[in-house]
Amino acid sequence: MSSVIDNALAFIKSLPGSTPGSMEFVVWTVVIAVVMFLSIIIFMAFLTLAERRVIGSMQARIGPNRIKAFGLPIFRGYAQPFADVIKLMLKEIIIPSSANKFLFLLAPLLAAIPALAIWAIVPLWPGFTVANINAGLLYYLALASTGVYGIILAGWASNSKYAFLGAMRAAAQVVAYELAMGFAIIGVVMASGSLNLGDIIEAQRGHFSWFFIPLFPLFIVYFISGIAETNRAPFDVVEGESEIVAGFHVDYSGMAFALFFVAEYINMILISALTSVFFFGGWMSPLDGWVTSGPAWLIHGSLLWLWLKICFFLFCFLWFRATFPRYRYDQIMRLGWKVFIPVTLVWIAVEAVMVILKVGPWSAS
Repeated sequence: MSSVIDNALAFIKSLPGSTPGSMEFVVWTVVIAVVMFLSIIIFMAFLTLAERRVIGSMQARIGPNRIKAFGLPIFRGYAQPFADVIKLMLKEIIIPSSANKFLFLLAPLLAAIPALAIWAIVPLWPGFTVANINAGLLYYLALASTGVYGIILAGWASNSKYAFLGAMRAAAQVVAYELAMGFAIIGVVMASGSLNLGDIIEAQRGHFSWFFIPLFPLFIVYFISGIAETNRAPFDVVEGESEIVAGFHVDYSGMAFALFFVAEYINMILISALTSVFFFGGWMSPLDGWVTSGPAWLIHGSLLWLWLKICFFLFCFLWFRATFPRYRYDQIMRLGWKVFIPVTLVWIAVEAVMVILKVGPWSAS
C-alpha cells in the first residue's frame, strides 16, 4: 500500500507544474485523501465486527456468524458490517416535529467530519502525510474540540429533555478530559521540541527512546482520557441509567444515527493512532537499531508497524468495555478534574526540570 502511494506521489512530482498549489497537485492530493478516507471507513466497519466478536469471545458467547461473505462458510459473519450499512441506509430518517430540522441534520456531520479531517496530519509511514503542517498539534486540538458541538446540537435541536440531559453530560465529560489530554500533549511537545507530528516521531528514534518510557504517567492519562472523550465504556454515561434512553442521539434514526457511531469508531482509531505517534514512535519499528539487515519496511519502519500499534490499542478499547463496569458520573468527573489534571501538571513540572538538567532521551537537545 505504501509503495503504491509513494509511486503516486513521485508521479505527481513529475507532472509539469505539479508544485503545491497547482491544479495537478491539488487533484492528486484529493485522490490520495479520498483513498485514505475510504480505507478508514472500511477499517471502521470491520472494527464494529471485531468488537462484537472479541467481546463475545471474552463473555463466552457467540458473535455475528450468520451472514456469509461470497457464500463461503469460512467467511461466516464477515459480511455483517455491510449488512448493517445496508440496513441503516434503508431506514427512514425521522425528524421530530418540534425539532430544529437544520441543526438536527447538521449535528451528525459536526460530529463525524472533524474526526475524519484530523487524519490529514497523521504520518502513516516515513515521509508520508496528507498535510504536513508545522503546527499540526494545534490543528488537531482545534478540530478535536469542535466535535463536542455536534453532541450539544444533537441534544438541543431534538427539543427533548432526555436528549438534552445526555448532551450536557457528554459535553461536560468531553471538556474535562480534553483538558487532561491537552496537558499530556504539552509534555510530548516539551520532549520533542516540535508541534509537527512527523518531527515528534523522529524525536523518538533510537534505543528505548519512545516517549512512553519517560512520559509514562502522561501516556496513561492521554489514553484513558481518549477513552472517556469518545464516550466508550466504562465512561459511557451519556446513556442515562434512570432514563432508559441512549443519550443525546435518542431521537435519531437511519444514517443520521449511524453518523454518530461512525464518529465514535473513527475517534477510537484516531486516539489509538495518536497514542502510537505521541508515545510509541508511530510508524517506527521496535527492531530499529537492534537488527541491521533485512527489509527496510520491517527494520526501519512502515505502515505495518503503525497498524499493529493501532490494533493493539483498539483491542484495549474492546477489552476495557468487556471488563469494567460503568462508572458513576461523579466518579468520572472527579477522575478528570481532581486526578488527571493534577497528575499531568505535576509531571510537566518534573519534565521541565529534566529538560533543564538535560536528563532523559532529549538530553542532546
